[in-house]
Amino acid sequence: MNNLKSILKADPTDWLLEDDNPSVKYYTLRDILEKDKDNTKLQETKLEIMKTGLVPAILAKQKEEGYWELPENFYTAKYKGTVWQLLILAELGADSTDANIKKACEFILNNSQDPESYGFAYSISVKKSGGRHSEVIPCLTGNMVWSFIQLGYLDDLRIQRAIKWITDYQRFDDGIQESLKGWPYDRLKAACFGKHTCHLGAVKALKALSEIPENQRSDDIKNTIGKGAEYILKHHIYKKSHDLNLVAKPGWLKFGFPLMYQTDALEILGILTRLGYKDERMQDAIDVLISRQDNQGRWNMENTFNGRFQVNIEQKGKSSKWITLNAFRVLKKLYA
Repeated sequence: MNNLKSILKADPTDWLLEDDNPSVKYYTLRDILEKDKDNTKLQETKLEIMKTGLVPAILAKQKEEGYWELPENFYTAKYKGTVWQLLILAELGADSTDANIKKACEFILNNSQDPESYGFAYSISVKKSGGRHSEVIPCLTGNMVWSFIQLGYLDDLRIQRAIKWITDYQRFDDGIQESLKGWPYDRLKAACFGKHTCHLGAVKALKALSEIPENQRSDDIKNTIGKGAEYILKHHIYKKSHDLNLVAKPGWLKFGFPLMYQTDALEILGILTRLGYKDERMQDAIDVLISRQDNQGRWNMENTFNGRFQVNIEQKGKSSKWITLNAFRVLKKLYA
């Protein structure tokens, strides 16, 4: 097998460590250079995330009560509403102890989490507090569980219950004969849980579970991870499982950040490699990833929702520190 040095056309580490993006710098120190959590530079950079760049710019637009935009549009205001800001802040490595981050977290837990099933819904229940039971969806639940784990809520009972929603309800069906009956499958038959599971919900569920430390994964979590990973591997990451000559969605081969409820081959490779997978069915996607780097060992931002965020993140068509970092993480797991 090739080693990492032969895979990269150049080493982008010094570029990723520049001060203009403290989040990327922090993750580079932690994940690429493997600095210990007690490392002074790592700790200083973590603090810098809250002082300069995107995180303080996003928090500056937060309402005093903890939400962005109109409170009831926490999901439907794409991508300026509260759930999207929480997801972005988690991606950026925001400080989970910050008072404004806590306000945002509690707002979503109080208004989006369904008190009956503990999944996350895209609207508030008018009759009851919390999210509307009939509007719980898997991709949002996965994204919110992932975000809350990143923001220090793993041991919170509400997030433990949301994890159980994933292990109880998330499906990874690949062309079953009959759609499942009962809640939530009846209501989500057309979009999320038909005869073929929605790829996006499957990916976000697996992403959430991949962040749970291995020694804290129950048998149900391990089984769900196994089913989810096998489902994705059947698709060779981005292909139609029943005809591997076909790309399922061309957009999955255009790398972006942050992806919101969408996904791409790079995000999926990141999830699988974090879980320790090195499967031959990943190779086509790995080859695509390697081919996209330039002569400086950098990757471009090929897909973006800029203009729909509270604050724009990098530029489409330009070298991207986020895409490069995520590509570097994957290749380091595979070849270092």
